[in-house]
Amino acid sequence: MLFEIFPISGPILIKPARIGDARGWFSETFRTDRFRENAGPVDFVQHNQSMSAAKGTVRGLHFQLEPMAQGKLVRCLKGGILDVAVDIRRSSPTFGQHVSAELTADNGHQLWVPPGFAHGFVTLTENTEVFYLVTAYYSPAHDRGLLWNDPALGIDWGIGDEEAQLSDKDRKQPLLADLPDLFD
Repeated sequence: MLFEIFPISGPILIKPARIGDARGWFSETFRTDRFRENAGPVDFVQHNQSMSAAKGTVRGLHFQLEPMAQGKLVRCLKGGILDVAVDIRRSSPTFGQHVSAELTADNGHQLWVPPGFAHGFVTLTENTEVFYLVTAYYSPAHDRGLLWNDPALGIDWGIGDEEAQLSDKDRKQPLLADLPDLFD
């Protein structure tokens, strides 16, 4: 299992090894000891799974406020996604910057998105299934978002605004400039 660090402090790309033969493959996808060595003391409390029928489905950018801020360990079980994490820690030197990684069922990669980051993804295939572990329970009172296509973020989603399949909630999220000071 390889842990790759990004130029932005916090997110980690995890590449589990796969051992294969004629029958298929086996992969150790999570180990608490290895994860904590690389990401710190993290406890997961909830497992989530989503299925997106259409290619070009955008989910995000989402986060939760303290004290219910969530860290997320994301992987793709079927199909593929471009997974994105945006630094929304106002006091961070990388505030407003993002990292992205292609997570597919074929590559088995995972993205650790710590608290203090807005998270979202776009599906690269039809019938995409995403599974993620979170460090805090979902709380509607703490649920917030950031506009996925805010020009200030400079995210290349690989699709245009007219192609994106979005929820009404995600179409109405605020711009980065309109967020209050968070995660200081």
